[in-house]
Amino acid sequence: MATQFTIPEFENTSLDIIPALASNARGTFRTHKTKALKWRLVQLRKLYWAMEDYKEQLLAALVKDLHKSNFESLIAEVDWVKNDCLFMIANLEDFAKDEKLGAPAVPASFSLMKFRTRKEPLGTVLIIGPYNYPVQLLLAPLVGAIGAGCTAVLKPSEMTPACAMVVRELIEKRLDPNAFAVVNGGIPETNALMAEKWDKIFFTGSAQVGTIIAKKAAETLTPVCLELGGKNPAFVTKNANLALAARRLLWGKTQNAGQVCMSQNYVLIDKDIVPTFIEFLKESYKDMFPNGAKASPDLARIVNPRHFHRIKKMLDETKGKIVMGGQLDESELFIEPTAVLVNSVDDAMMQEESFGPIFAIYPVHSLDQALNIAASIHRTPLSLFSFGSKAENNRVLNEMTSGGATLNDTFFHGSVNSVPFGGVGDSGWGAYRGKASFDVFTHLRTVAETPSWADGLIRVRYMPYDWSRLRQLQRLTAKKPNFDRNGAIVKGFGYWTSLLLGLGGKGIKGAFLRWLFVLASGYATMFVLEKRA
Repeated sequence: MATQFTIPEFENTSLDIIPALASNARGTFRTHKTKALKWRLVQLRKLYWAMEDYKEQLLAALVKDLHKSNFESLIAEVDWVKNDCLFMIANLEDFAKDEKLGAPAVPASFSLMKFRTRKEPLGTVLIIGPYNYPVQLLLAPLVGAIGAGCTAVLKPSEMTPACAMVVRELIEKRLDPNAFAVVNGGIPETNALMAEKWDKIFFTGSAQVGTIIAKKAAETLTPVCLELGGKNPAFVTKNANLALAARRLLWGKTQNAGQVCMSQNYVLIDKDIVPTFIEFLKESYKDMFPNGAKASPDLARIVNPRHFHRIKKMLDETKGKIVMGGQLDESELFIEPTAVLVNSVDDAMMQEESFGPIFAIYPVHSLDQALNIAASIHRTPLSLFSFGSKAENNRVLNEMTSGGATLNDTFFHGSVNSVPFGGVGDSGWGAYRGKASFDVFTHLRTVAETPSWADGLIRVRYMPYDWSRLRQLQRLTAKKPNFDRNGAIVKGFGYWTSLLLGLGGKGIKGAFLRWLFVLASGYATMFVLEKRA
C-alpha cells in the first residue's frame, strides 16, 4: 500500500514518448485481451483499491491545488470514483451481454435470423480532464472506458499539478501499464496527443477549448464526448419557498468555491420578492460562515491567479450593486461568495460564465420575461433550476432546454454518480455516469445470423426478380396506416374492433392484462356469490 505523502514536483511528459504511449495502448487493444470481462473487472477492482490506498495523497493534493476541504474531496472526488467502480463492477456483466432483438424492431417474418446487439469496445481513447474536479472528472470517465473494454491515455489538467502527479503514480503503479498511461503537461503535450489517432476523445472543460478539440478530431473523423459548461439560469417565482431557495442557491456557489460547471450564473426572480430573497441570502450566509467565508475551513479557493482575475474583472465591470459578499484577497486566491443585483441583461455578470462563487440577481416582471431572457443569454445551458409551483416548474422544463435540470434545488441532477449527465447543444455532446459511462465508450454492433436452410424463405431477393414473390412478401410484412393524409386517426371498423376486443388496452400485452383482470374479477365475484349461497 502507498504510505508516502510527499507529492513530487510537477513534471511534463516528454513529447518524444507520447507517440509511443499512444501506440502501446493501441497495440494492447489489438491483442483483444481487454474484451474479456475478467480482465475488465480486475482493472476496476485495482482502481477501487488504488483510490483507497492513495486517499491521503489525493486529499493532500486537492488541498494544495484548490484548498479543497477533505470533506468535499472525499464526497465529490475520492469516494465518488470508488462508488463508480463498485457500480460498474456490480452491473458490468449485465451491461456487456448481448441484447436479443425481437418485436417490434424485428418483424416476425425475420425472427429466425437471430438479430442481436453486441456491445463492442470502441478501442483506444483519450480522456482530457479539467481542473475543478481533477480526480473525479478524469477518473470517472476512465471507469466507463475500462468497463467498456477500452484502453486509454489520460491527460490531467496542468492547473492542478499536485493532483496530476498523484494520479500519474496511481495509474502507472496499479493498473495495466500496457493498457493505460498518463500524460502530464500543457498545450504542447495536448497538441502532441491530438496528433495521434484515437477511437474516441472524452473532453471535460471550457467551450472554447472544446471547440478546438472538436475541430481537430473532425480532421480524422474521431468521435468526441464533450462535457462543457454554460450560463446556467435559476428561476424564482412568488410561489417559491424563498428561504429554501436562497439557502440552496447559495450552497451551489459555495461548493468548490463555485467552480462547478452546473452552478447558476444568474437568478431570474420576480421583482416583488427581491428584497426578501436578498435578506434570506444574507441569513444563509451567516449560517454557513458564522466567522466569515475567509475564515471557513470548508471554502475552497480559486485555482490560479488567471482565473482569480477573470472573476474579479466581472465584478469590476458590473454596473450592478453587490448585495452580499464582495471581499477578495489575491494573496490567498480568495473570493467571497458574492451576489450582485443587476438591472441590465447586458451586464457582465449576466453575459459571462462566472465559474466561481459569484452570481447575478435580475428582477423580472413575469415568468414569460424570465424565459425569454434565459433563452437570449444561452439557449442550451448545461443546467437550469426552477423554484416555483409545480405548474411553473413544468413550464420552465417544457420551454427551456438544458443538459440537466433540478427543481427546488441546485444541481441535484448531477449529484448522483449512477444517473446520466451531459450537456446539449453548445454545453456538451454526449453523456456519461452509471450505465451511460459504459455506453459512451461502446459501439452497439447489430448482428444477424441467417440459417443455411432459410434460403427458400428469402429467395425473393435473388435475380431475376419475381413480382409474385414480392407481392407475397408484402402480404406477410406490409402494415397499413391507421391515419389519413391529414394526419388524423381513421376510426374505422378495424379501430373499433381492436378497441372493443382489447378493452381499450394498447397492444397485445395491454389487452391481455385487461382481459386477465376481467376474468380474475369475474372469478372472484362467482366465488363470493357461491360462498353466500
